[in-house]
Amino acid sequence: MAEAESSGAIDPLPLSGSRALVVTCSTRAATGVYPDRGGPLIADWLRERGSAVEGPLVVPDGRDVGAAIAGGVAAAYDLIVTTGGTGCSPTDVTPEQTKPLLDREIAGIAEAIRAAGVAAGVSTAMLSRGLAGLAGRTVVVNLPGSTGGVRDALGVLDGVLAHLLSQVRGGDHG
Repeated sequence: MAEAESSGAIDPLPLSGSRALVVTCSTRAATGVYPDRGGPLIADWLRERGSAVEGPLVVPDGRDVGAAIAGGVAAAYDLIVTTGGTGCSPTDVTPEQTKPLLDREIAGIAEAIRAAGVAAGVSTAMLSRGLAGLAGRTVVVNLPGSTGGVRDALGVLDGVLAHLLSQVRGGDHG
C-alpha cells in the first residue's frame, strides 16, 4: 500500500495486505438462540476491501471476549473488530474486557461511531460504550451488536481505517 500511495495510484482494495479477526460477543448467539448477523457483515465488508479475515469467532459475553481479543493480539492481527456487548445490560462487558489490553485508546473513533448512530436517528447509539485503540500494533475496535449499528460504524471506519493501519505500520501522514 505504501508504494501505491507514493506513486500517486489509488489502491482499489485499501486494506489489502492486512489481517483481521472478527469477534462476535454474544452469549445468545454463541449458544444458538439466534444467528450472528453482525459478525458476517463486518467480515464481508473487510474482505471486500482486501483484508484477509478470520471469523467471525462467536464467543459468549464475559472473559471469553477478553481471551479472544488477547489471542488475536498475540497472533499479530493488524485489526480486531468486535460486535456486541457494548451496551448497558449487566452482561455487556466488551469494553471492560478490551480496555486492559489497550496500550493507547483512540477515543475519536468510538466517539465518531456513536455520533454516526445518533445522526442516523438512533438516539440510543449514545449509550454504546465501545472503545477503540491500539494493543501493541493491533488496532482494536468495538462495534455495537445491532446490524444497523454495525453498518453505521463501518461507514465511519471506511474513511479512516486504511490510513490508521498505514500509520500503525510506520506510514507517514501523507
